[in-house]
Amino acid sequence: MARISGVDLPLNKRVEIGLTYIYGIGRSRSQRILTQLGISYDTKIKDLTEDETSKLRRVIQEEGSVEGDLRKRIGLDIKRLMEIGCFRGSRHKRNLPCRGQRTHTNARTRRGRRIAIPGKKK
Repeated sequence: MARISGVDLPLNKRVEIGLTYIYGIGRSRSQRILTQLGISYDTKIKDLTEDETSKLRRVIQEEGSVEGDLRKRIGLDIKRLMEIGCFRGSRHKRNLPCRGQRTHTNARTRRGRRIAIPGKKK
């Protein structure tokens, strides 16, 4: 089992897709890493050699923050916005969308389940 940055990667997936299981790595970043190392996108994770996995670990660690460090940084950024009292921070506090989306009809993901108010219709 390939373990990179504290995440167990699924063995039967292609390397390009398997790397996206790590928080902070998407398709484009995984493709950039693989071309840098000269590993084919179509290689399955179970077919990677020990040398290739160690190279992957090293490059991911050097290139930037992933997993815990990234989650912590994002959390601190949101906390800072809430502390300074800016508009985005206040939207985060109230669990509302903070990037300008409408909330009159949509935004169910962010606002949560619809709550029935008894006696509203007249």
